[in-house]
Amino acid sequence: MRETLRRICELQLAYSSENTPDMQERGRLIRQKLPAEVRTLQEPLARALGPFGHDFFVEGSDGIGRKTELAWTRFCSEEMSPRPTDGFYVVLHFSTDGSGVSIAVGCSSSKFQNGYSIVLPLEELDKRCEWARGIVMEDRHSLEPFTDANDFGARAKLPKSFERACALVKKIPYDDIQDDIVERHLIEAAEMLRVIYTAQRQGRALSLADQIELDILDITRPAANARKNQGFGLDAKERRAVELRAMDIVEDWLRSQGYNPSNTAATKPYDFLARKGNETLYVEVKGTTSDIANAIAMTHGEVALHRQEKGRTAMMIVTSIRLQKDEKHPVASGGTLEALIGWDIDEWLMEPTAFRVSREHMT
Repeated sequence: MRETLRRICELQLAYSSENTPDMQERGRLIRQKLPAEVRTLQEPLARALGPFGHDFFVEGSDGIGRKTELAWTRFCSEEMSPRPTDGFYVVLHFSTDGSGVSIAVGCSSSKFQNGYSIVLPLEELDKRCEWARGIVMEDRHSLEPFTDANDFGARAKLPKSFERACALVKKIPYDDIQDDIVERHLIEAAEMLRVIYTAQRQGRALSLADQIELDILDITRPAANARKNQGFGLDAKERRAVELRAMDIVEDWLRSQGYNPSNTAATKPYDFLARKGNETLYVEVKGTTSDIANAIAMTHGEVALHRQEKGRTAMMIVTSIRLQKDEKHPVASGGTLEALIGWDIDEWLMEPTAFRVSREHMT
């Protein structure tokens, strides 16, 4: 692998968007030889990926049509990242000045929304990378040695987005490229990727609204919902465990604030009716395993209540609930409460996720 990586670095100095002889050679190395050499490490890399190593997948690309500044080779769990536009993976990028190869834990520059993948704005891409770094830090208590800059010298817009999508980077300078060093860092990157995949499987990367959309998509377009098969959604027992955990947290908080809450979840379009003196509060609870609280899903009745009783409602969002998955008895714990008292629903952007479409009454 040492000679292949060094040769690709050298060819970076001869970069052209045209299919020159140098770029043809670089393409063969990126698409064929380097992936084959990475596959020789499948056993230790799959082991580092843990339960996500069973479908170890490698591919490379030097551009579609015109040649790209940042040719790449990546490996991943094919289930968790079936395309480079989906999920997280380990990717090898080569500096445009030929100074070295960077091993990175990167992500796609698109996201799931309204049933489809859309291109991420740069600020959201930064947040996705920040989330991944936080997950790894939480598990390993360190990002070392993957703390190098995600700057590979790209100038064009698309290659620069590739740079931006690299959350954790370890650069190996040209003169330091050795097989044992490369193998060690690839294994470390695979271990970090496993941590991220585990968090995704726990639903920590999708907002509550996204998780609900997955369920809707599973019903309306089951053949198209690959993400459901990737394990990003929760089953009915898991959702129930998360909901009950969120309700417990909110009830405890209400009592600590002097309210007397009554559980109305089974009969009303709100979860608690909370009273304190002459004050009455209609409380809605949203619980999620996600670390993201930027979007929630609501029914027509819930929206109507928050508009009719504006100023007397509360939205309680409980994020980061941890779920120990078990087919019979999933257990939920933890959770961070954001209490929005006197919530103004009209300050939030509302987008239709699904419609009830009925036949007109026919006589």
